[in-house]
Amino acid sequence: MDPIVKYPDFTQLDALSTPLREYARLKCEQGAETGAAALIGQLTETMRCTVRLLQELPDDAALSACEPNELDAIRALRAPAQRRLWEALPPEDIWMDKLEGALLGRIIGCLLGVPVEGLSVESMRAWSEYIGKPFPPVSYWEEVQNPELWNCYGRQRGEYRKCALRSAPVDDDLAYTQLALLILEEYGPDFTTEDVGEAWKKYLPVACTAEQAALDNMKKGVPAREAADRDNPFCQWIGAAIRSDGFGWAAAGLPELAAEMAWRDARLSHRRNGIYGEMFLAAAQSAAFAVSDPLDAVRAGMAEIPRECLLYRDLAWALEHCGAVRGHGDARRLVDERFAGMHAVHTNNNLCLIVFGLKLAEGDLMRGLSQTVAMGLDSDCTAASAGSILGAVLGKSAIAPELYECFHDRMDTYLKNTEAFSIRDMAKRYSALAHKVHSRL
Repeated sequence: MDPIVKYPDFTQLDALSTPLREYARLKCEQGAETGAAALIGQLTETMRCTVRLLQELPDDAALSACEPNELDAIRALRAPAQRRLWEALPPEDIWMDKLEGALLGRIIGCLLGVPVEGLSVESMRAWSEYIGKPFPPVSYWEEVQNPELWNCYGRQRGEYRKCALRSAPVDDDLAYTQLALLILEEYGPDFTTEDVGEAWKKYLPVACTAEQAALDNMKKGVPAREAADRDNPFCQWIGAAIRSDGFGWAAAGLPELAAEMAWRDARLSHRRNGIYGEMFLAAAQSAAFAVSDPLDAVRAGMAEIPRECLLYRDLAWALEHCGAVRGHGDARRLVDERFAGMHAVHTNNNLCLIVFGLKLAEGDLMRGLSQTVAMGLDSDCTAASAGSILGAVLGKSAIAPELYECFHDRMDTYLKNTEAFSIRDMAKRYSALAHKVHSRL
């Protein structure tokens, strides 16, 4: 299967990085530090020049026309679809069961994926065999590798073990769901990209890749609408997609509006398929409340992005191949073949894994999450998003209580000036936002 995008061969570049550094160190140790420093300086300048030349390469005009960044242009390129699935929220008991299911599904999926994020399928399988547990996992990981190590959020890896769960520990896949709530409450459903930027500067102490690039740019005085355009090669990675849930929940049953909210959020840090990833997932999560088949939510999400963009074509490919996927191994093999050379935290490859995970769930949230985590790549992101969609379709009543009772209604955070959120209170606040959105229609 030929990949739709063909990347340069980075094999030699990667292979040379270690001997380059180590020979430079060795020559310094042997008294040739002046010559080593000069050569490294020359290479550094050559690399800077190459980066500039890469930035200046003209994009393919035809593909650019299929992948606009502005909302009106995006909407002009969508496939026909039903863009409002609910005229009003359902009865309160049904609605809250679904909303709490979506929130808990996201938390559970995230925490199932965190301990093995970035590991290969083979490494996950070997670790499961080592600790004597089944693979794919059937519950939270009872042991994690390097439990004493600290992550960038100030937590030790050991805190994510099943036996250590006393709350839902911090992770960016959960923090941005908390942040979306604050943005919607403080600025209202008509918030702007500038409002998102202000909220980031107010609440985010740390970020990664595209989000960090946008934060850094804003701190230098770059306007919010331009913050994604400078020193940001990560603008099509998965960072925006993981921020989508809150907008899907606040606009439940209204996928077009959910996608619009996601667009306003995503454009702060992402471009093109990075934006579409958040729009797609927000619309899919919105639609998930109103459908019985999670793949119907996928189709609703696809209808909100340009039908000729790379992400739409990749998602259509995933739907076409769902019948050939019998388990996590099939899914990962197909994705590796199609996306050879793509970074492991890119939007497109990971969102295709989500589609396969939703198919493999077969109406069982834990099975869907287990299979999704076992596919690898950015496993906490993929499982969290799959959990949000499955939780909205199935409801909290379909989730085994032992998967969430261990949280004791507490969701920790690394956002500034806050230690934790009540999970029940968070659901009530999102419900209030959804009622506000629907009352304006």
